[in-house]
Amino acid sequence: MGIGRYKAVLAYDGTAFSGMQRQKNRRSVQFAVEEALTLIGWRGKSILVAGRTDAGVHAEGQVIAFDLAWKHSLDELQRAVNAGLPADVAMKNVEIAAGDFHPRFDAKSRRYQYRLFCQPHRDPLRERYAWRVRPPVKLSLLKTAAKQLRGEHGFAAFGSPPKEGGGTVRRVMKASWRKVAEDELIFEVRANAFLYHMVRRMVGRQVKIGQGRKDVGAVAEALRNQNKVRELAPPQGLYLVAVEY
Repeated sequence: MGIGRYKAVLAYDGTAFSGMQRQKNRRSVQFAVEEALTLIGWRGKSILVAGRTDAGVHAEGQVIAFDLAWKHSLDELQRAVNAGLPADVAMKNVEIAAGDFHPRFDAKSRRYQYRLFCQPHRDPLRERYAWRVRPPVKLSLLKTAAKQLRGEHGFAAFGSPPKEGGGTVRRVMKASWRKVAEDELIFEVRANAFLYHMVRRMVGRQVKIGQGRKDVGAVAEALRNQNKVRELAPPQGLYLVAVEY
């Protein structure tokens, strides 16, 4: 059987990883997946990835692609890859893709969520997957701040382009906050693409506004003046939820 291209969706707990991208002498999701693929006959140099995530950032919907000669079913492929993956990574599904499919360049949008909760005291179990914020934030202020992010803007104040000299204009289709428990909130943002650290700086600035430490117009101000936002939310609250094609 000839080599075919496969598209797969990954979920991972980013806590013990240095990020998605392969790095020398550091544990990465990419290396873990490539190791598992090698066990079933993959001979490629590198898998294709929709986007890199930072150290400590989680994913429910990271998309990858790889070329492989595989003569069994897709279900058997998924099981074989998962058997070789560590416990903190899983292939959620896999399908046959077009031969020229690229998970990054073919993507129309990406969706992230950021989770936080407001508590004065440590909560070790929850803090692995969310940011504990104190003093508490006001949801009404967060919602007002989020509206300022929507639309097409230059986001240099909130992030850096993947390549030096790259553009910083991005189109944000959705930016909203919702309450999911008495003390827990989720920020959801969808855009055509994101800059490095863009979501974490968005959240960091909005939390300052929600706490009353910044004026409610501080997001719009940053978009106007393009001065780099200093507030950077910690990585463990961030999740890559989906890449849309």
